Amino acid sequence: MLTSLLKRGAIAAVAVVGLSTAAFAQLELKIMAPASPGGGWDGTARSMQQALMASGIAKSAQVNNVTGAGGTIGLSQLINAKGDGSQLMVNGFVMVGAILLNKSPVNLTQVTPIARLTAEAEVIVVPTDSPLKTAKDLADRLKADPAKVTWAGGSAGGTDHILAAMFAQAVGADAKKINYIPFSGGGEALAAMLGGRVTAGISGYGEFEGQIKAGKLRVLAVSSPKRLANAPDAPTLKEQGIDLELLNWRSVVAPPGLSADQEKVLQEAVAKLVKTKEWTDILKARGWDDAYLGGAEFAAFLKAEIERVGKVMHDVGLVK
Repeated sequence: MLTSLLKRGAIAAVAVVGLSTAAFAQLELKIMAPASPGGGWDGTARSMQQALMASGIAKSAQVNNVTGAGGTIGLSQLINAKGDGSQLMVNGFVMVGAILLNKSPVNLTQVTPIARLTAEAEVIVVPTDSPLKTAKDLADRLKADPAKVTWAGGSAGGTDHILAAMFAQAVGADAKKINYIPFSGGGEALAAMLGGRVTAGISGYGEFEGQIKAGKLRVLAVSSPKRLANAPDAPTLKEQGIDLELLNWRSVVAPPGLSADQEKVLQEAVAKLVKTKEWTDILKARGWDDAYLGGAEFAAFLKAEIERVGKVMHDVGLVK
């Protein structure tokens, strides 16, 4: 009897392994980039597609773009795909603010969190002829008169804007009085800085890397927990006594209403993806940092970011 039970247990174990392998072998995914082709979310979705198929994790992976309202149009479509275990959507830090700015009827508490994938540190820069040498110099000027410090960055309510507001709060300045000027691209922000029309600029390090290395811009601080490998001379905010960290992260989520098995297959597929050579090669080529966080850890992180960004945007007056 015992022998019979052991045999049946062994067969069942083999069947479970076989099911898991078969699930990956037959995995057909649809990956939504809730933005136009060419941007960060689109690049992440297409990189996932490339690595998933090249590594054999997925049988197929199709990318589709859904534009509008900071990604919230795509988010609405994802939520309406309730129970679809083949659908994924790339999103990130920017969407957290966009949901509030656009007064979206849907939000990220309604999705199934799968994993955080990548993260990019922000940098605060000034022209090299600026009298500001450190983040403390900028903090002192900001505390003296927040309105006289002009910030150049990306869209209102985006990562750059949030960092400027958090910087003001962290140094004890009035965040509601910050003078933030949004630009449609890094080139316009750069021209404003070099032309002396703004005090400081904020963006991902890669956006300003060329001008930094050319000696036209000076990094006052990076927003990462530790110094960047490609910018070892740039100090962090925390090194300079400013208790602030912020990373522009990107993640992948799934529709609501998935079964436990559907969610497990997607979680395991992405967990396998981030360990493949194909994915690590893509990260290196694109200059992205690996920031993988899966399952319950990512769900907790996402909840905390929603609360943190929401508080800042209310404090600054961007949302009521």
